[in-house]
Amino acid sequence: MKKRLRIIIPILVVVIIGFLLWNWLAGNNFTFAGTVEATEVDVPAQVSSTIATLSVDEGQAVTQGQLMASLDGQDYKLAQSQADDDFARGQMLYRSGSMPKETFNHLQSQKLLADLRVQWCSITAPLSGTILTKYHEPGEFVNPGTKMFTLADLREVWCLIYVPQPDLVRLSYGLKLKATLPEAPGKSLEGTITHINDQAEFTPKNVQTQKERSNLVYAVKVTFANPDGVLKPGMTLEVQIPKK
Repeated sequence: MKKRLRIIIPILVVVIIGFLLWNWLAGNNFTFAGTVEATEVDVPAQVSSTIATLSVDEGQAVTQGQLMASLDGQDYKLAQSQADDDFARGQMLYRSGSMPKETFNHLQSQKLLADLRVQWCSITAPLSGTILTKYHEPGEFVNPGTKMFTLADLREVWCLIYVPQPDLVRLSYGLKLKATLPEAPGKSLEGTITHINDQAEFTPKNVQTQKERSNLVYAVKVTFANPDGVLKPGMTLEVQIPKK
């Protein structure tokens, strides 16, 4: 029995010391919650037509210039063919002196416009990123400006935390801060302060107590490298800033 106690007591001492050390370290940091954001781009249709094919889906990574959707655009293709024929005839007449320059320039403009409209029937990715939302399916009719996709560049993300003025003195541009995901408490992330708002604002309305809502805070932007795409828009991050 005594031998067993001699083994158990040192283990308990180590556990207690470890707990006290962890508690002391945690007590030397303030934790602020922020929502993950990323550079998002809406990709619209630029002509009126029926969606012929979709080449990508939500959650898929795309590269800049990659085809995402094709519109039917038969009327634009017919117009392009007619514009090509008119321009070819116009070139012959203009070179022979039988067509005024103004008329030839008009035919050239019509051809360029027809080519552009056919080009717009192929919807490509404006940047490399991940497709967050796909809004339509093949067979649906879309108009110019209709939102087709929302893309996000998830290689770098950020969150805004709102810090009271007394705590702002310990923060500076370029300062490294630790953060954790509530869903993965054991995983530590490192972010960098990339912006500190120079104007105070009221604590966001979702803070519960009236006293806290009356406090002025400063928005601090913390940026995170996200090469593996673990962080996604809408996630909550808990960011720690030092007390001292």
